[in-house]
Amino acid sequence: MSYRNVFSASAGLIAALVFFSISGCGERKSELNLPPQESKQLQAAEGVPAPDSDSGKETVAKAASKGGEFKKFFVYADRGYFKNHYIPSGWMGDYGDVKINDAWAEKPYSRKTAIKIVYTAQKKQGAGWAGIYWQDPANNWGNLKGGYDLTGAKKLTLWARGEKGGEVITEFKVGGINGEHSDSASASIGPVTLGTDWKEYTIDLKDEDLSLIIGGFSFIIGSMENPDGATFYLDDIAFE
Repeated sequence: MSYRNVFSASAGLIAALVFFSISGCGERKSELNLPPQESKQLQAAEGVPAPDSDSGKETVAKAASKGGEFKKFFVYADRGYFKNHYIPSGWMGDYGDVKINDAWAEKPYSRKTAIKIVYTAQKKQGAGWAGIYWQDPANNWGNLKGGYDLTGAKKLTLWARGEKGGEVITEFKVGGINGEHSDSASASIGPVTLGTDWKEYTIDLKDEDLSLIIGGFSFIIGSMENPDGATFYLDDIAFE
């Protein structure tokens, strides 16, 4: 076999291997029931920027101030939506009592999907409550560079509903993560009692310093208010 034929065959084999590798990387778990270490590994596999990268923050800061007016900035709009920001990686309290599915397609508020959260209230870690922070980058508790400059936003809005009605959410929150790289603000609402119909909830941010927000959104839910557990849904979470 000539040198040219050997080269062509090798190149073809390499191209095929690259194709199959890239194809496999497109898959993602639809049921995101991930404690912190597993969620960190998932983010690494999906190509989330390294924790010491500031590129995302710089890009968002420019986009937010474009034209002198803050542009709507989504935490979650739809499964896989290219304008989503932050990762639901900050599992808190009885994290074993929580399951999250960000691709729930039954009766979303808008677009094709919503977030479904199931809380069992089994107190698997003994806390009596559970919650999740949407963080940047994943698993950032203030020890990593990251977050977004959201200066100009006046509020965070979200839509929520309960499976049966009467589900009590202790708190919906923006910011509040402390550490070497702390959030510049903390604001919340709650407790909130959900109905079965979609309803908009608003966290007022008009007087807050939003120059660095690592914890874009979080919720807390407790076993005392929900002794039999709770199932609820979130959609269209955005800074405006």
